[in-house]
Amino acid sequence: MYVGLISDTHGVFSDGFRKFLEPVDVIWHAGDFGGGIAFADSIAAFKPLVGVCGNCDGQDIRREYPAHQYLEVQGLKVLMTHIGGSPGHYEIRAHALIDQYKPDVFICGHSHILKVMQDRRFDMLYINPGAAGIQGWHVVRTALRFRIEAGEVKDMEVFELPRSK
Repeated sequence: MYVGLISDTHGVFSDGFRKFLEPVDVIWHAGDFGGGIAFADSIAAFKPLVGVCGNCDGQDIRREYPAHQYLEVQGLKVLMTHIGGSPGHYEIRAHALIDQYKPDVFICGHSHILKVMQDRRFDMLYINPGAAGIQGWHVVRTALRFRIEAGEVKDMEVFELPRSK
């Protein structure tokens, strides 16, 4: 499976991101869609979409996208939520979910900071794709794409665009 991963779009899904994500099989969105359900539906019309709601999302998004998703993909256990913290500093609800699901991969957004690292304490890959939108303090907009094959994340690529309005 070829996965595109975005977060914190806040109502913006520009052409550069569409081009980068064109070859993927599915887009995972780690919350803060912004723009309401019509915006989320426009991403889902582009590619199959799996997502979680974020703290800035309204009730329309929250009805369609849960606070967390647990997926098993080709032998890989994946947990996704919006507010997760980071290795050594997990948000309390995210920590409880990690304890409950024991994922191989933990995905979150919220910080607008791209970070991918191995969390040795929980024996899992931590992924935050940063922010794809223009709202926030970040300087660079980011997205990821990667393959999941035989229980492993492979061939991860980063996409960057300047945060210009």
